[in-house]
Amino acid sequence: MADRLTGSEQDLFAAVLGLRGGERISACYQCGTCSGSCPTAAIMEYNPRRILHMLRLGLGERVLKSQAIWLCTACYSCTARCPREIKISDAMLSLRRLTIDRGLDLPANLATMRDTVTHHHNISGDDNASRLIWSDNLEEGALAFRQKRRAEVAFYVGCVASFYPMVYGIPQAMVQVMDRAGVDFAALGGEEWCCGYPLYTAGMEGLLAELMAHNVARVQEMGAKTLVTTCPSCYYTWSHLYPELESKPLGFEVLHASQFLARLVGDSAVKLGSFEQTVTYHDPCDLGRKSGIFDAPRQVIEAMPGIEFREMDAHRENALCCGGGGDVQMVDERVTETVASRRLGQAQQTGARVILSACQQCKRTLMAATRRDKVRMRVMDLSELVLRAMEGGA
Repeated sequence: MADRLTGSEQDLFAAVLGLRGGERISACYQCGTCSGSCPTAAIMEYNPRRILHMLRLGLGERVLKSQAIWLCTACYSCTARCPREIKISDAMLSLRRLTIDRGLDLPANLATMRDTVTHHHNISGDDNASRLIWSDNLEEGALAFRQKRRAEVAFYVGCVASFYPMVYGIPQAMVQVMDRAGVDFAALGGEEWCCGYPLYTAGMEGLLAELMAHNVARVQEMGAKTLVTTCPSCYYTWSHLYPELESKPLGFEVLHASQFLARLVGDSAVKLGSFEQTVTYHDPCDLGRKSGIFDAPRQVIEAMPGIEFREMDAHRENALCCGGGGDVQMVDERVTETVASRRLGQAQQTGARVILSACQQCKRTLMAATRRDKVRMRVMDLSELVLRAMEGGA
């Protein structure tokens, strides 16, 4: 059908079809699996299935001008479940890029976010020199990392954990765990810049190069052999996007905190006490479906004496998004709230008292849902669970 399109529509059609891996949207046979998998399809003006159909019909300009492409949480569910292996998530990202390339209007908050990251090197607009403010109330013995300039392990904290008090407990816990395990680590502090993932998912991939060059150079100057981050989005950026942009290895290992904690537990560097609670685990999209890390968090959980672990019906590859990805919270917070409440409901069905995750954004969205929906369930990050177990249990 592409030969029936006008010149401009053919350009757009070709751009969307020219995604990584050469996938062809023309292979879509409209089964609707993508829309059935999408956590926000019911809220979109055009759901994923309809967007693909409209592209084939040459109605791409109409798609670009709709809010639908900005309500994709980039959770990868549609791509993971597509029977024709079409990377629909990449198509949505491509449409965002085209919107920007053509100078069309984008959500105001995303334009603000772009300017904030460009000028302040973080998503909150705070003074970037205050990136370690979350560590101010730690005990003196755990603060040695702030003075170190060289270390075996670079702890990349990320913007959310650095500047949003609701999740300060995550880097605080990770630092204390590593300190007690005898890990030689340091953080970049004010020299840490946003990884660029929020810009990437907003279709602004061209702005990543400067952020990447700065971050990679700072870690290399530290002499680190391993980089650890508690943020799945940062992990995805460092492990997938940066090597692509660099076109060469970074020169150090990149691990998500769940992998690093599993290694510490496996090597007996961390001694786990009993945690007598019933828990469930929420798979973050950037860590699970997009990076393939499902086992490491579960290895840590299952190594804990006294814990009762119950999986949600939708878990691992089929886990429902928390609603906090794809910059959707910046576009329409109500959409994020709706999806988070749905995921919380699935967690409640397990009868667990604690919902665990391994992502600061997931903790923010799910914790907000427990308060909003008045649900008596504690939300914890995996690093916080490990610290609690090291201190003797619940």
